[in-house]
Amino acid sequence: MTKTVDFKQVSEVGLESSPVSTELAGLRAHEARYFMNKYNHEFTIVPASESQETIEYVNRILKEERDIEFAAKPLETSRFQLENIKFAYVFYEDGLEVNVMYTVDTPKKRAVGFKLSEGMEVPKELEGKFKFARQKSKLAGTIRGSYFVIKGEY
Repeated sequence: MTKTVDFKQVSEVGLESSPVSTELAGLRAHEARYFMNKYNHEFTIVPASESQETIEYVNRILKEERDIEFAAKPLETSRFQLENIKFAYVFYEDGLEVNVMYTVDTPKKRAVGFKLSEGMEVPKELEGKFKFARQKSKLAGTIRGSYFVIKGEY
């Protein structure tokens, strides 16, 4: 069941099992606000149980590009295309968000991003491999983020 994320009234629905559910809900709302402001696009999410294809797509890129496999349980996903960019998001129970930005027509702008909810530790799968920059958000508090460029074709 697809749900539109409201960035004005932040809701933890779907994220209740996360130990940082409030912060993860803020992070999800932060993404929704970004897409509404930049593209006038409503950010929608689907429960992980109904979006195995998106999870497999993100997992394949992580595994093939950097040999990363997360132990955390996926809770929700989002996948859509705006203009020439395909986006895929996975929100994990531990507070991690993984996003894939994949331009259809140019390999120069393809990347995987990681965002950590405020209050969560860096997942062991990412420890020592990435440096995280901090970003302030009214919805999500302090977000720590990092990324890597995708080299393969997906």
